[in-house]
Amino acid sequence: MIREIVVYPDKRLKLISKEVESFNGALHDLLDDMYETMCAKKGVGLAAIQVGVDLRALIINVPLEDKEGENDQPKENTLEMINPVIIEKDGSEKFQEGCLSIPGFYEDIERAKHVKVEYYDRNGKKHIIEDDDFLAIAMQHEIDHLDGKVFIEKLSYIKRKKFEKEWKKRLKER
Repeated sequence: MIREIVVYPDKRLKLISKEVESFNGALHDLLDDMYETMCAKKGVGLAAIQVGVDLRALIINVPLEDKEGENDQPKENTLEMINPVIIEKDGSEKFQEGCLSIPGFYEDIERAKHVKVEYYDRNGKKHIIEDDDFLAIAMQHEIDHLDGKVFIEKLSYIKRKKFEKEWKKRLKER
């Protein structure tokens, strides 16, 4: 089921998500809905809070380029992370980010280049993953959502003020 995306400045995006305690059918349904929603909106990641559920769950699916240049997001390539915790990070890198909760806005954001994350899968099995590529950026972006933060909070004061002014104007036009 495709769910509605929570759009900035909705106050739910500021919530600190709760730990998942039950790895049950309701969690599996949520993850499946998140996958359908992310694909329908052409995103690469989605945190549960972005569909209005304040649980520490996120998904990431880095698209594969096929021969015709079409993006493909097979479900088996989807990383489902429950109760993720960054246990190591280092380096620094700027990368252009966007967000399904702030549609149409992209900006260069500085994040750690390398991260190591501990998390659980949908069945409650613990995993550790590390990356120093696009996946590292995506994991940090989505974990920020679980902590009640959106990527625009990492902008400089001047860029943030410019964004807020343009965003308010765009919302009024809708």
